[in-house]
Amino acid sequence: MRPMRAVWRWSSPGCVISGTEPLLVLGIDPGLRMTGFGVVAQQGQALQWIGSGTIRTGSGVTAQRLGRIFDAVCELIDHYRPHEAAVEEVFVNVNPRSTLLLGQARGAAIAALASRKLGVHEYAAMQVKQSIAGHGRAGKAQMQAMVARLLGLAGLPSPDAADALACALCHLQARRLGATLSLRYGRGRLSRR
Repeated sequence: MRPMRAVWRWSSPGCVISGTEPLLVLGIDPGLRMTGFGVVAQQGQALQWIGSGTIRTGSGVTAQRLGRIFDAVCELIDHYRPHEAAVEEVFVNVNPRSTLLLGQARGAAIAALASRKLGVHEYAAMQVKQSIAGHGRAGKAQMQAMVARLLGLAGLPSPDAADALACALCHLQARRLGATLSLRYGRGRLSRR
């Protein structure tokens, strides 16, 4: 039996990179009627789809629907055990009521993530589209196709699930870029584990 080689681990405040453990990120695309979710694993440079779908709240009183989002996100965390989470930020809509309801759905999802002590990272929709499709005005169909291509999926995910997967992919890309820049400019440290 050969002895294990030392594993190098790089760390900076809020960021750890290791070559042996996959990093699981839960992406959330909040919505009051349908909240998209997607779980992506990264090990080294390899990306892997773990799961995705939508949380449907049905009809009813807003408070009950928000409770369903909270409970469903908690169940997702318990099932997939992600290390970090990425949530799409609210964009200001023409209809103020719709924007308020979207913000409440987002708040329910973030509260669930925080209740399970997950690190939550937030990204603007244009930032997610820029990192995945190459420009900030990409349409739903283009985002679905790019997410399917990046993760090697046989079919297209639903629009809400694709947005959540894109959010998780955007976070992984931002994380990698942050680590690279920190190493380049002397922040962070490389140590033996």
